[in-house]
Amino acid sequence: MTTLEDLLCPRSIAIVGASDDPTRIGGRPLSHMINQRFDGAVYPVNPKRETVQGLPAYPTLAEVPGEVDFVLVAVPAAGVAEVVRQAAEKHARTVLIFSSGFAEMGGDGIAMQAELSRLARETGVRVIGPNCLGAFNSATRFYPTFTSTIDRATPVPGGISIASQSGAYGSHIYMVSHLRGLGIRYWLTTGNEADLHIAECIRLLAENDDVHTIMAYAESVKDGPMLSEALETARAARKPVIFMKVGRSAVGAAAASSHTASLAGEDAIYDAVLRSHGAWRARSTEEMLDIAYACRPRIYPAGRRLGLVTISGGAGVLMADAAEDAGLDVAPMPADAQAEIKQVVPFASALNPVDVTAQFFNDLSLVPRFTKAMLERGGYDGLIGFWTSVAGSPVLATPLLKSLTQAMKGREDQIFLQSVVAPDEIRKAYEDAGFPCFEDPTRAVNAMAALMAFGIAFEKGRADMPEAPALPPLPDGPMGEREAKRLLAEAGLPVVEDRLVRSAEEAAEAAREFGRSAFKIASPDILHKTEAGGVRLGVTADDAAAAFERIMASARAHDSKARLDGVLVSPMIEGGVEMILGARIDPVFGPVVMAGLGGVFTEIFRDVSFRRAPVSADTAMEMLDELKGSALLKGARGQPAADARSLAQALSQLSIFAAAHANTLESVEMNPVRALPDGAVALDALIVTRKDRAS
Repeated sequence: MTTLEDLLCPRSIAIVGASDDPTRIGGRPLSHMINQRFDGAVYPVNPKRETVQGLPAYPTLAEVPGEVDFVLVAVPAAGVAEVVRQAAEKHARTVLIFSSGFAEMGGDGIAMQAELSRLARETGVRVIGPNCLGAFNSATRFYPTFTSTIDRATPVPGGISIASQSGAYGSHIYMVSHLRGLGIRYWLTTGNEADLHIAECIRLLAENDDVHTIMAYAESVKDGPMLSEALETARAARKPVIFMKVGRSAVGAAAASSHTASLAGEDAIYDAVLRSHGAWRARSTEEMLDIAYACRPRIYPAGRRLGLVTISGGAGVLMADAAEDAGLDVAPMPADAQAEIKQVVPFASALNPVDVTAQFFNDLSLVPRFTKAMLERGGYDGLIGFWTSVAGSPVLATPLLKSLTQAMKGREDQIFLQSVVAPDEIRKAYEDAGFPCFEDPTRAVNAMAALMAFGIAFEKGRADMPEAPALPPLPDGPMGEREAKRLLAEAGLPVVEDRLVRSAEEAAEAAREFGRSAFKIASPDILHKTEAGGVRLGVTADDAAAAFERIMASARAHDSKARLDGVLVSPMIEGGVEMILGARIDPVFGPVVMAGLGGVFTEIFRDVSFRRAPVSADTAMEMLDELKGSALLKGARGQPAADARSLAQALSQLSIFAAAHANTLESVEMNPVRALPDGAVALDALIVTRKDRAS
């Protein structure tokens, strides 16, 4: 198995297409190696020169003496495959390709990139790129990259590493990280990803002992299951992954055959996958850097209770608002602890935020006293202090830092972020003492939210994924509601009883047996029955015959070629909470399952939750809790609570059904599902296979 050492710890490198001009693409990496004093062997390959930047040059890679660990390629696209073959003959472990003109260009470039992928598989040489900006290992001064940032900012080794599909933006992330004072150990850009891709980079970084925090940037992911495994590897190693996924898009509703397909846009699924595996999705570079910076102490609270201590009541309110927005719990201090604080400073606010007030200037001992009270009595998982420019005062900075250190004595395993405005040297003193500093208190709160999310994910560990048993194959051709419900019932899912009627007389008989009934057209060719005028609700025995005739006539008018099997009659089931449960096969992540509140919540608010399938009933419960309208399931406004456990079990069974049929299924949906006080039942169902879509 490939390791990061195989990729970025070579003893020798050959640069094919090396330039004597250190400003050119083929000259920059050689210049970096020389200027940064890489201590391995460096072999420039250039058939037109005897020396390149003062080093002996070789006409071809084959003529380089002995074996070569790493080959860097900066030649036109047409010649790259031959270089990869020569690299395999030289027993190279890695080939990194700057060259462009491959799949990003379409046409012949696609075939040339496919050839690189084939060579990587067959020879075992790992290929980075093509069309990438390179990589580096700052600890060994290995710089196979043409980024100009190395000229401006020599990397400082640290525990943070970066993996990016985009070379230019990956270079930007490195530069701003350096300016922020973050030490970057490994930096990899993957470009077109003919072989090595972003998910594998994350796994390699997670497995490396020198890395404690991972920043990743991607526009897409080629191997969804590998990304899941990579994120789980990082979670098991207690390594935060801060992932910036850009390029949001949704599957067009007009082209989708179900709500599940239209709601399961690419972005929603990425969001769910990252969150469910414990990664944090950053929405901006600033957020990514804030979180990576806050991770440096490597303290991750396994709870969401946040304590705030401040010298400004206004700042306390600001932070409390930000905490609520971030889903953190700013619980008040216990009443007896509040009383003790009031005895010390009667005019202080002792709830949470705890306001030290301007009395802070007269008595710095209030800081450790109040902080200790919050830690010991409040039970908070993390603290944030707001000291503004006071913390940067030449007179007060040292005693404040001493007070903060005293407050945390014996509690070095707890995180205490600071909001301060201070000169660099004073801020560094706080950081060296274990206190990450933010000028903006809101950014401190958001960074704390990420730390807490990591801590909870690390403690929780990997979610159980049930086995997907072998099930009978799905039938060929389109299937109607009745067939879909039959298949789901056989898989253990709760569906409403129904009867197929083919005449007005049979319809009336069924309505007499069921009482108030739901009438729906039965046709494998009409998926959206309401649009075809094919649904009547609350039908009684007296108007059953007329309802039957109207439905059949409307269906014929809607689609004269549709096969009409008759009308499906089922008892009306009312009350409870209307839900939608569905699953689809995503092209990147495979089977994914969805839960959402039905009605306008689905159509307008898109209040849905996703996971990779299959999921356990416990994970399904988490999905239900994530819904913005989950309070409805718990009995809002005096209504009885729904049987959420039965609903979760149905969601789990549906996810297993989807996973078992992943090779032939496109989507499956139960909509609506009634979540009742004593169970859950699907009133309608839709199964679409890939054969249906192809036809």
